[in-house]
Amino acid sequence: MHHAPADLVLTGGPVLTMDAARTRATTLAVTGDRITAVGHDEVRELIGPKTEVVDLAGRLLVPGFQDAHIHPVGAGLELAQCDLTDCRTGSGTVAAVHAYAAAHPDQEWITGGGWSMEAFDGGAPTRELLDAVVPGRPVYLVNRDHHGAWVNTRALELAGLTRDTPEPADGRIERDERGEPTGLLQEGAMDLVGRLTPRSTPAERLAALLRAQRILHAYGITAWQDAIVGSYSSMDDPADAYLTAARDGSLTARVVGALWWDRDRGSEQIPELVARRAELSTGLFRAGSVKIMQDGVAETGTAALLTPYLDACGCATTNSGTSFVDPVELRRYVTELDALGFQAHFHALGDRAVREALDAVQAARTANGRTDTRPHLAHLQVVHPDDIPRFRELGATANIQPLWAAHEPQMDELTIPFLGAERAALQYPFGALLRSGATVAAGSDWPVSSPDPLHGIHTAVNRSTPGSGEPAFLPGQRISLTAAIAAYTAGSAHVNHLDDTGSLRAGALADLVVLDRDPYAGPAEEIGSTRVLRTYVGGRKVHDSED
Repeated sequence: MHHAPADLVLTGGPVLTMDAARTRATTLAVTGDRITAVGHDEVRELIGPKTEVVDLAGRLLVPGFQDAHIHPVGAGLELAQCDLTDCRTGSGTVAAVHAYAAAHPDQEWITGGGWSMEAFDGGAPTRELLDAVVPGRPVYLVNRDHHGAWVNTRALELAGLTRDTPEPADGRIERDERGEPTGLLQEGAMDLVGRLTPRSTPAERLAALLRAQRILHAYGITAWQDAIVGSYSSMDDPADAYLTAARDGSLTARVVGALWWDRDRGSEQIPELVARRAELSTGLFRAGSVKIMQDGVAETGTAALLTPYLDACGCATTNSGTSFVDPVELRRYVTELDALGFQAHFHALGDRAVREALDAVQAARTANGRTDTRPHLAHLQVVHPDDIPRFRELGATANIQPLWAAHEPQMDELTIPFLGAERAALQYPFGALLRSGATVAAGSDWPVSSPDPLHGIHTAVNRSTPGSGEPAFLPGQRISLTAAIAAYTAGSAHVNHLDDTGSLRAGALADLVVLDRDPYAGPAEEIGSTRVLRTYVGGRKVHDSED
């Protein structure tokens, strides 16, 4: 090897290449923003007088993690508002709202969120709980999954929401036995109050993006797909923040934006999406994906199922959930988007929504041929066994959120009883998807759940969350450590069309993460205690835990 000296050489530890033919190396060299050599002692010949040498000291070097489904600007904004993500009980949640309101006496609205449904009886807090601590000002707090909002009486009054308010087509106003609104708004009903809440400013959105980016780099994340670029519910459009950061160089991650498909409209919005794609794609940001939310969530009975939900007594109801986009129209829309080179990014939780999304991909493939559009389906909570092989057949990527595949109160109290044992056993079939030959990518859906990829990887391998002591959830769907890391690296890189990332090979971009240990060397139940020491994007250090 007689080349010019490298700028950076990492050596003395295991290098997980994610290259199928060569799983491990011990030394890696970087020049500029690219990897120039991967191997063993021979790579050390590239060390020159100006080369920075990093001693891995037995710690694992992995490709940069990529989150294939995440909402960083929303997460960054929520961190600046009333953040309830750490509250475990109903009384603790209410106390946190009280403390936040007292600390912010000048705020006209109390907004924020992250409360967990299982902290409240039946997953349903009431307006009276909020009235007791914030009587005079309106309160609007989204739950952790962002498919429901909890409001106080003042907020209902300002929105003119009464027992006579009709149900919106794509949502539900929870009511008491007298028909009065309880203070809980599901799905599309969130907008009835959400549209009155103060909008964030461009400066706040930019600050939120940069705050989130620092957190994500600290977790080893070098690229992501923002799952909603556009205005949805009371969430503000993050596009301006990305555009500003991509232009001034403060965006240091590689980002794909999934443009929001407005489910109240049809094909007439497609020319606008084409224009937005062109306007927004600059620097490290590309807006080549379109996000279609096909159904809701299981906890509120809005995930679309092939057969009805059960009630608390185990009897069938008349509710099978909601398909937000007419499934026949969906095939037409996706075919048209696919022909224009857009990637389709579906939110599909229930088995009916999964089938409807796969049917739409199949329609696009039939009409347009198999092009490089890389459609993906996120969440995949319930998948009918007949649909598992279709991912491979259609070239649709399974985009998994591993942290959800665990026994926790939301699963055990609010989901399994209403799905029934047979259908509950079809949840989050990561192992079956991999065995069928599907490509698997991974994401967190932050702020819905933690953005820490190592916690996601731990849960995919163990089917229980780190340190929980819970029994494994459907242990037959466990996947290997290598498969879980692959989903967060090569799999998500594939979804993001970032073909020169996701594995460590000569010529690839130097997106690298140094871990604090080699998780392969310890027991599987300790994977989740692995931490990130250093993160590089294109050979440039963007996080150092020792700084």
